[in-house]
Amino acid sequence: MSLSDAVHSDAGVAAPRADHVDRLREFLDAHRQLFVLTGAGISTLSGIPDYRDRDGGWKGATPIQHQAFVSQQAKRKRYWARSMAGWPAVARARPNAAHHALHRLGKAGATSLLVTQNVDGLHQAAGSRAVVDLHGRLDRVICLDCNTRLSRHRVQEMLVAANAGWLHDSDAIRPDGDIELGDVDYAAFVVPDCPVCRGILKPDVVFFGGAVPRRTVNRAWNGLARSDAVLVVGSSLMVWSGFRFVREAARNGLPIMAINRGRTRADDLITHKLDDDCGALLDAAIAPTP
Repeated sequence: MSLSDAVHSDAGVAAPRADHVDRLREFLDAHRQLFVLTGAGISTLSGIPDYRDRDGGWKGATPIQHQAFVSQQAKRKRYWARSMAGWPAVARARPNAAHHALHRLGKAGATSLLVTQNVDGLHQAAGSRAVVDLHGRLDRVICLDCNTRLSRHRVQEMLVAANAGWLHDSDAIRPDGDIELGDVDYAAFVVPDCPVCRGILKPDVVFFGGAVPRRTVNRAWNGLARSDAVLVVGSSLMVWSGFRFVREAARNGLPIMAINRGRTRADDLITHKLDDDCGALLDAAIAPTP
C-alpha cells in the first residue's frame, strides 16, 4: 500500500489545497529515502510561535546571542527571568498534525533522517526516534563549567524558589521559551548556580552566534548522504545551520520540496514549493500505516 493511498485528517485542522495534496503525494511516492528538515513553522499549531514573517524578517527582537549570555551576567539574568515565565507554556505544548504525520512517514521507512531546527522536543513526543536536534533541546540544561546536565523542570523549580513574587507562568511565549516582561528590574533577579560546582547554567541549546556541535552536524550530513530527496517543512532556511543541507542537496542534484508560508532563503534551489499549512497538508497526504 502506498503512503498516499488514503487521506487522514484530525478534527480542527483546516483542509489544504487539493492540488498541493496531490503534488506532495507524488513527491513522497517518487522518493523513498527522504531527508526531512523542519523549522519553527511546524510547531505554530502547538502554540509555539515562529521567529519570522512571510518575507523572512524578524517578527520581534532578535534572540539572545551566545557570547552575550556567556560573558554578561546582566544578560543571563534577563534571559532566565523571561525563560522562567515562558517555560511552562513550552512544557505544556503537544505535538500537532504535522509532527504526527512525519512520525508516520518515518515509521513507514520513508525517511533517512529527520533533522529539526526546533528545540521543543515535539517530534520525539509524537513518537519519532531518528531525530537530530540541530540546535539542542530546551528541556535540558548544562553547566558550562563542569558539564553537569539537569532537566529544565528541575531548574524551573530552582528559579521559582529563588525568585518569589516573579511571574513564573505565561502563555505569551517566543519560539525559544522566552517572553517579553516589559519594564522589569532584572538586576533583582536571582539566577541559581550549578548545584555541583556553582558554575554557569545554560539551556542545552545553540543560541544565535553559537556553534552546532560537530558530532550533531556529522549525523545530519550522514543522513543526507543516504537520501534521494529533501523535504523542508516550516522553515524559511534563513539560518545557515539548516540552509547548508539544502544547498548541498541542490549541488548534488537531489529534488527538494519545501512546505512553508512565505519565501525561503533557498527559493532559487527548491524544485517544488508549496505555500500551505504544513500540518493540514502533511496530515492529508501521509496515510496512517496499516
